[in-house]
Amino acid sequence: MQEQQHILVVDDDAQIRRMLRRCLEDEGYRVSEAAGANDVDPALGRGVDLVTLDLNLGKSDGLSVARRIRQNSNVPIIMITGKGDMIDRVVGLEIGADDYIAKPFHLREVLARIRTVLRRSAAPSLPQVAAGVIRFDGHELDPARRTLRGPQGADIILTTGEFDLLLLFARHAHKVLDRDRIMDLLKGHDWAPNDRRIDNQVARLRKLIEADTRNPRLIKTVRGSGYSFTPGMIES
Repeated sequence: MQEQQHILVVDDDAQIRRMLRRCLEDEGYRVSEAAGANDVDPALGRGVDLVTLDLNLGKSDGLSVARRIRQNSNVPIIMITGKGDMIDRVVGLEIGADDYIAKPFHLREVLARIRTVLRRSAAPSLPQVAAGVIRFDGHELDPARRTLRGPQGADIILTTGEFDLLLLFARHAHKVLDRDRIMDLLKGHDWAPNDRRIDNQVARLRKLIEADTRNPRLIKTVRGSGYSFTPGMIES
């Protein structure tokens, strides 16, 4: 029997939490609730497969909660935002959220997005890649353990999509990859027309591995063409 997937619903509105809980439990998911930022960490400690996070948590800042989650975990995050909160959506995606849903939302849309993100996070990633550790500019990228270690020896937390993208760049170092080629190579991911997740993931990767994000040296934008991964030396 397949184990139930566990979803954490973070929202300060009890009515919305109850509505999402009923909907998700009817679909076979296990659901925990968090009414605010202080309830998130204990829930995550019980093991969670996905978080739905309302960015408007009353006294709490949902973006700060998303940032804290991402610093300690690669659990998928779906943000729930107001209809006009475009800046919050962009910032949330740059922080490392996987998707967003704008209010007012339909429960079928919530279910569809949850299924898509869970499927994407569980998909086998780049199975053709060799298992050897890849070293570049003081970093160590381990495909077998799916970890990234920084120059100071500390682990750097990446989402599934971010790890896959960095691994793809490392295996195609010093080559220009356009977005269509990246989407084609990242098998197991669901992409939509005009999908901007690659750009958001690149922005977050730069924050994690570049010394100066305003003048990136490792992941360079090739105007009109795409991206190129250009470490000084790469070993595997």
